[in-house]
Amino acid sequence: MSNRNGSQRRGLAIGCGGTLGAAWIVAALAAARDVLDWDPRTADVMIGTSAGSEMVTMLGSGIGVDELIAMQRGTTENAILAAHMRCAPGRFPPLPRLRPGAPGHTLRAVREGRLTDRQRLLTAGSGLLPVGGGDPGWLQRLADRLNPGGGWVSHPATWLAAMDYATGERVAFGSPTAPEANLGAALRASWAVPGWFPPVPIAGRRFIDGGAASTASVDLLIPERLEEIVVIAPMASTGRLPATSAGHFLERQMRDRMSAQLDDEIARVRATGTKVLRIDASSEDLVVMGPNFMDGRRRLATFEHSLTSTRKALELGEFV
Repeated sequence: MSNRNGSQRRGLAIGCGGTLGAAWIVAALAAARDVLDWDPRTADVMIGTSAGSEMVTMLGSGIGVDELIAMQRGTTENAILAAHMRCAPGRFPPLPRLRPGAPGHTLRAVREGRLTDRQRLLTAGSGLLPVGGGDPGWLQRLADRLNPGGGWVSHPATWLAAMDYATGERVAFGSPTAPEANLGAALRASWAVPGWFPPVPIAGRRFIDGGAASTASVDLLIPERLEEIVVIAPMASTGRLPATSAGHFLERQMRDRMSAQLDDEIARVRATGTKVLRIDASSEDLVVMGPNFMDGRRRLATFEHSLTSTRKALELGEFV
């Protein structure tokens, strides 16, 4: 495949994935840099969801791939990244509050028939989960330390995808049509996993993890009229594994629906003439990752394995 971008307008979409997804994403970014001979920081537009928004926040602030690799390996000399890695969330959520997050949203979505079967478990079901009790302060601190002036990142088109908890609408903070939000609030909103972290109030609305609506929100890039998009999506997969436990079954249900949603979005993007290079988790990746995408005990093994698997996938892939 051709490795050089030349004058092509290229976008970057990075999906959700929790602690293990973040490690896998860094490996995929290293593969994209090397195989495509391309610095992801130079993407014309970058959109991230949840763990992906964490990554585009770093890229958009000027953090390079080598620094992200050192962060994952625990060898970084960047005090901000080192502190960030020490504060990652645990394997399991703290006790949530004893009330559902947005039951009215779920009832409206089902009654109005706005959702396909593949969306219902994720988008509508998120409203029935209890309000998360996790502390997202580690994300706020990252935003504050990377951008001490309180503004947005230095990259002019860095978008963080979240979902309006009342309506299910996806909003890409940082994009021209999004409500104004500071970086910390937008990052916390994009990472607000239902049942794990609380919704984030912005502009009189409540927002949760964009992954509740779409793993990567690639289609939100359509108005940008890009010529190419690199999609990095650890919670989507063309590989399949049998469900051997309750945890694997639940993870598989979520992954299957996210994969199908991503298929649809990429088809819509390609229909506009934009070429897409997609990289997602292989069956071998899933074996290393296990069913709990927040299990930090598997983080380093996931990262090291994915350095090889994502590079192989990119060497075999192409923009279509």
